[in-house]
Amino acid sequence: MRLGVVTFPGTCDDVDARLAVAKVAEPVALWHGDADLQGVDGVVVPGGFSYGDYLRAGAIARFSPVMASVIAFANAGGPVLGICNGFQILCEAGLLPGALLPNKDLRFVCRQVDLEVQTTATPFTSTCEVGQHLSIPAKHQTGCFFGHVAPEQVVLRYAEGHNFNGSQDDIAGVVNAQGNVMGLMPHPEHAVDLLTGGSADGLRLFEGMARVAVA
Repeated sequence: MRLGVVTFPGTCDDVDARLAVAKVAEPVALWHGDADLQGVDGVVVPGGFSYGDYLRAGAIARFSPVMASVIAFANAGGPVLGICNGFQILCEAGLLPGALLPNKDLRFVCRQVDLEVQTTATPFTSTCEVGQHLSIPAKHQTGCFFGHVAPEQVVLRYAEGHNFNGSQDDIAGVVNAQGNVMGLMPHPEHAVDLLTGGSADGLRLFEGMARVAVA
């Protein structure tokens, strides 16, 4: 089973994403200028600053050749996970509801946050429990979620006292109506090894994704 990780100019978390994927599947490097997804079983759109975040975070990356294939893959039911800038890109591409706005204090923030699992009815959280807290780092300046989203599409919320960016209803992660596309602002790929991150809670999302890719 193979999970692709997309790299855009300005992506800076693709290496860690591939290392995280390697714990549950075979990682495949995908390039923004190549529309070929190489037959992968799932796609991860990682964090960073695609195309320098010019115009608007994720707005340019959404039109790259690889995204046309990612959109088709997602529409066909393939599992897609967008992390931070990847979440922004998936929103810009119309694969996820809502938009990511500048943080309430207009500053870049890097900190460990606690997330509360809202549902396990998605592939990505199928290895979790409702109400479970996941300790995962977040690092962004444009991560305030805003938009209309059905209650069942909210997968993760910031735990009490951890919503530093002002996201609507403490929303940290959502899925599309079909449940096969997920986006979140915190970085699960930085929380897959106790020795390097102090938490391996992020690995659960990759394990869930790998499960559905196999199915």
